Parts: sequence; C-alpha cells; structure tokens
Amino acid sequence: MPAVTNYHVLFYGSESGYQTNRAQITLYNGASPVGYVRFNDPGMTFETDTVDAGIIRMHLPSTSFQNVLDVLRNESPINVYFASGRGFLGTSLEGTGEGEA
Repeated sequence: MPAVTNYHVLFYGSESGYQTNRAQITLYNGASPVGYVRFNDPGMTFETDTVDAGIIRMHLPSTSFQNVLDVLRNESPINVYFASGRGFLGTSLEGTGEGEA
C-alpha cells in the first residue's frame, strides 16, 4: 500500500473534458506516480478503476473533488491501494482527538 507524499492537480477544459474526465489529481510517492484520481461530471462516462504496473486509476464524481483535495491538504499519512476491483484513497488509523497532523 503506497504512501502518498505529493500530488499534482490538472483540470481539463472544453465541454467534453479529456478522455471522459473533467479533472485529475496525480498521486506520488516521492517522484514516482502511484495513482490517478479522475473526476467526471454528471453525464460523462465513468471508466472502471484499474491498477497497471502498480499505478492505480480511480474515478469519482466531480462533486468529490473538493473533499479529496481537503484530505490531501490536511491529513497525513495518506495511502492509496486497489482491492475488490476498485481504487481506495484514505488515511491510516488515527487516534481520536489527535488533531491534524
């Protein structure tokens, strides 16, 4: 389960976006990409989540973009993994009342 240490945000213009996506957040462990979180507007085709050569591609609705960005900005550590045919992005176990890392 790779740790996410850096990220890069990209928005796609035009009515149709790019390759069925509206925006993308690339997840890195150091300088190596470990995942892509791609966002789709209503009516856009959602691709299937995949993992290829250790790089996870997961797809979420555009309404989730701000929530994902908030987690990346405010939580630590963050992990990305693939199981049961879908991508997962989340924090490690944190104690209650611990506050932000």
